[in-house]
Amino acid sequence: MKNKGVYMALATAFVSGFAVFFNKFAVDFWQNSSVFTTGKNLVAALFLTSLILLLKKRTELKNLTKKQWLQLVVIGFVGGSVPFLLFFKGLSLASAVNAAFIHKTLFVWVAFLAVLFLKEKTSVLQWLALAVLFAGVYLFSSPGDFKIGYGEILVFGATLIWAVENIIAKKVLENISALVVGWGRMFFGSFFLLVYLVATGDIVQLLKFNFNSWGWLVLSGAILFGYVVTWYSALRRAPATVVSSILVLAAPITALLNSIFITHQFKISLLWPTVLILTGVLLVSGLYGWFRTFYQVRPAS
Repeated sequence: MKNKGVYMALATAFVSGFAVFFNKFAVDFWQNSSVFTTGKNLVAALFLTSLILLLKKRTELKNLTKKQWLQLVVIGFVGGSVPFLLFFKGLSLASAVNAAFIHKTLFVWVAFLAVLFLKEKTSVLQWLALAVLFAGVYLFSSPGDFKIGYGEILVFGATLIWAVENIIAKKVLENISALVVGWGRMFFGSFFLLVYLVATGDIVQLLKFNFNSWGWLVLSGAILFGYVVTWYSALRRAPATVVSSILVLAAPITALLNSIFITHQFKISLLWPTVLILTGVLLVSGLYGWFRTFYQVRPAS
């Protein structure tokens, strides 16, 4: 189960790395980031609803208790709405470098919360791996002139809330399938985001149809759908600390895509932190054991 979770987390990291790169272009077609976020979340919720109907998961929804429905609403609020609003508002006020670094520390807070509330056992080697991973994240983001302002506080708040979501979701996934939990996150999260747009008067922007903007929105929503499905599937099978740590791989994946399609060159300065991130992920996830086994069973040439 853990190995399957690790592989699903790797898939999530690749989807996330591509999503960050893709959304850089998609968000440019929308004047308001909150409107864009709400729109793509709605698309993802629609895809998830369609998949539930296709896989005939309606029976599971009907059998949910009131407590389980409340848990899905909480996940939608905690994971699918509030942190998105805080993050994008903070991103508009804070340095992009500082915001990126703060967000990438998500695995640190998940690790501490997982030990406290999920009683996850973390070995000395894994704590060392987390330290290596943090060093890689710091060097990769290079927040040299780090200052704490209102924007940074908002981004940090969003990161902490997403860390809490990991813990809540891990508990909820013990009794509810990953697909239904993912659906709850996006469906109820989208509802809360729509309420926010109505309250701020920005709902009108979402209703304005433009082929280019909506085309990018649908693609972004489809990518988010893939992210949610693989991420919750990983979280159900592997420890929260392991899953959140593997997601850090999204950063070098985004940088690689940017170097291939935009700058046409890879910054040498990113090579060392990328190696640290890969090393940290291998140690935290236990994948180094897979490589060792593969080497030992490989037939002699």
